[in-house]
Amino acid sequence: MTAQERTPWDRFLTTEDVAVFAASGYGQRRELTTPMALLVVDVTYAFTGDPGLSLLASIERYPNSCGPAAWAAVEVIQAVLPAVRERGIPVIYTTGASEHDWLMRRSWGEKHARTPIDAVDPAKANEIVEPIRTGPQDVVIAKTKPSAFFDTPLRQYLVGHGIRQLAVCGGSTSGCVRATVVDGFSHGYRVAVLAEATFDRGEASHAISLFDMQQKYADLISTDELLAAVTEG
Repeated sequence: MTAQERTPWDRFLTTEDVAVFAASGYGQRRELTTPMALLVVDVTYAFTGDPGLSLLASIERYPNSCGPAAWAAVEVIQAVLPAVRERGIPVIYTTGASEHDWLMRRSWGEKHARTPIDAVDPAKANEIVEPIRTGPQDVVIAKTKPSAFFDTPLRQYLVGHGIRQLAVCGGSTSGCVRATVVDGFSHGYRVAVLAEATFDRGEASHAISLFDMQQKYADLISTDELLAAVTEG
């Protein structure tokens, strides 16, 4: 996503916001190269809901779901996975872990009136959606908190495979994607976000989170840029 393209956050920023970030020098772009890994964050039914439903109808069934925006992102992820796998790029999925009900209520439940336990099908909630189901070489990491790095073996896996760059997609943009990107940056990884393949239940949250990540922690890239990096690598 170049500076000349219209961005999702344009309508949320004031003229002063734009001037301040430009003057501060944020938002420099870096080149994405290999070796890298593709990190698919929480593209599970808990966060997508079932296909074909409006957002509110989806939330009625799965309270954390993002509805149509999630399924639009699924199509993008589905399109890039074959090329990524063909080039031997590691694909890492994260899902929610099945916490004890008491722990769920004491953590997420203190901020959310409805948790994944309240989904119409709690057993299905943490399943990766069928269109992007895992391949035989893919890795699945279960997590209990927003960041894919928190109390998981993700960092050890990346170190063991000599990976210093991450292309991140999935949801939600303002929650688990952002937390993972910030932690990845903090651990010294060069992070890119596949913007077309991220999703959120809130338009403003999605847009401003993309803006913040682009300015400070990551580079927003298109599918074409990802595929070019994969092919040239």
